[in-house]
Amino acid sequence: MLLIEPGTPGAGVAYGAARPWHLLNSRAGAMSADPDDPGHFVTWLRGRGIAAGPDDFVSRRHFGRYLYASLEAAACAYPGRLRLFDSPVARVATGPDGPALVLADGRLLRADRAVLAVGGSGGGQPAGLTEAGRSHPGYVADPWAPRALDAIPRGARVLLLGTGLTAIDVMLSLVEAGHGGPVTAVSRHGLLPRAHGAAGPPVTLPHQTRLRPLMRQLRVAAAAHGDWRPVVDGLRPHLDALWTGFSAEEQDRFLRHVARHWEVHRHRMAPAVADRVEALRASGDLTVRAGRPARIEPAGPGLLVTFADGHQERYGAVVACTGSCRLPEAAGPLLTTLLGDGLVRPGPHGLGLDVDAAGRLRDAAGRVNPRLWTVGPLRRGALWETTAVPEIRAQARALAEQLRTVGERMEERPARPAIVAVNQLAA
Repeated sequence: MLLIEPGTPGAGVAYGAARPWHLLNSRAGAMSADPDDPGHFVTWLRGRGIAAGPDDFVSRRHFGRYLYASLEAAACAYPGRLRLFDSPVARVATGPDGPALVLADGRLLRADRAVLAVGGSGGGQPAGLTEAGRSHPGYVADPWAPRALDAIPRGARVLLLGTGLTAIDVMLSLVEAGHGGPVTAVSRHGLLPRAHGAAGPPVTLPHQTRLRPLMRQLRVAAAAHGDWRPVVDGLRPHLDALWTGFSAEEQDRFLRHVARHWEVHRHRMAPAVADRVEALRASGDLTVRAGRPARIEPAGPGLLVTFADGHQERYGAVVACTGSCRLPEAAGPLLTTLLGDGLVRPGPHGLGLDVDAAGRLRDAAGRVNPRLWTVGPLRRGALWETTAVPEIRAQARALAEQLRTVGERMEERPARPAIVAVNQLAA
């Protein structure tokens, strides 16, 4: 097996760039990499002297190290079976003998099957951002790039484009760096992620297949229970079946009217993080508003932002915190190449790539490639709940079994690996 990862395996964007104050957004008990051992992560933490229980929210750095340690343990258990490459993939070609991958450093790797595990799409470019604004030093396109926030003056007014978990992470990083200027976070709805509450059993809802009756059912159940969290948690295992059962029109209606409201309840903040955010809002250091920038352009040392309602504000820095956007506009270099070569195509609603039920990718003509697979966020659209650890580990287990079965049926060439995992962004 070949693993292509320019950074530290297991870290990726989510955990590699995390600082000590960035906590997991889920309890430690939900983060095991082993589907058969729910306490695996907690056991690992305790084995390294980190006091944590299954209901605790721990540093994301710990989780990145845990994933790397899990990979090392698997490699040691099967010596000689894993080879690591730290150069990004520049291009992928497929043929009857399997994929050929060209690395950025010029090396050519051949395999029988390839798994694309690159996380989600990129953030895309904000609407109204001029070319001069994009190249302005006050515009931060990728807040996770090394030292991306260091150039922001400590007293500057800062605008965060987005009010989700990425914006929360950036706000905390600015505070920890001693930033003293006011920060505004803006998004279309102006909604912040909700906070986790006390752990409790999920609420099971009666079976429902249509969107509008389902939303009524959720509201009634949340009111009856007195806390919406167990209701949302009880629905989570059924989301993919619900999503695939919706018509295309219902899916589109969900995305336009419900998705953001659902996600702020589904993807929550750790309680300690929520307390810090509330304190920042109470002090006036953080303002959250609904709005849509219509134009972002240079104005002296800073940037002038014109909002859709005509209101204008000057900021010392503007930081893109929008998370994954739709394809093909938000495709990174590798996905752009794959799309341009016709090896893959956008999936439903542009949320991910087009796949079959097993996760095999479809090309531009809709043909399933039996040698090219994906796992994780790039299955979104075909699935809905495909970005969190419990779902990704289940997909990885199922995919490993499928690839093992395929390998047993194929007449393998001994010198060629069966799987290439391209993990450039970390799912």
